Amino acid sequence: MKFCFAILLALGLCASLPTQATTTPYEIGGISIPTELTQQGIPLQLNGAGVRSKFFMDLYVGGLYLPNKADTAANALQQPVAAVSLHIISGLITADKMRAAISEGFNEATAGNTEAIQADISRFMGLFEEEIKEGDQFLLYTSKETGVSAYRNGQLQDTIAGEAFRQALLNIWLGDAPAQGSLKKAMLGR
Repeated sequence: MKFCFAILLALGLCASLPTQATTTPYEIGGISIPTELTQQGIPLQLNGAGVRSKFFMDLYVGGLYLPNKADTAANALQQPVAAVSLHIISGLITADKMRAAISEGFNEATAGNTEAIQADISRFMGLFEEEIKEGDQFLLYTSKETGVSAYRNGQLQDTIAGEAFRQALLNIWLGDAPAQGSLKKAMLGR
């Protein structure tokens, strides 16, 4: 095959051959996710991805994007920007269940000390008022400078400033009591 390609290349016939993108999507849980994305002008690479499951049912594919690879939560949290992608793969996730899971996630991520960021959490919960459907995609872009910009199906929903809120949000997946231990490991590329 390589020999044929070399001959075609030498003859200048490659223009008719299909080309491949330099980055192929990463497939997990039946979902293709990009290995790179650019958000707010900053290129990010997929650090790792995994499936969030509960009671033996796959709920969503979660991916962590960073400017530089990180294999520990501390290294990921120190980076100036990070993004978490959530691809909903189950029709069992409702807006009510998502809000309950996020509330529990913030409680776990802060060891129950949510008072300082409670207004931000309430504002963030408002992003999940509309019903969630299988196939919905959420991107939570976090920046030490601007806070958390939340996108739903490619549309910016809101930006919530504050480093304490940003850290708590990332710790839902990367903290000491993450949403799911195996998902944390996968997001950290382990």
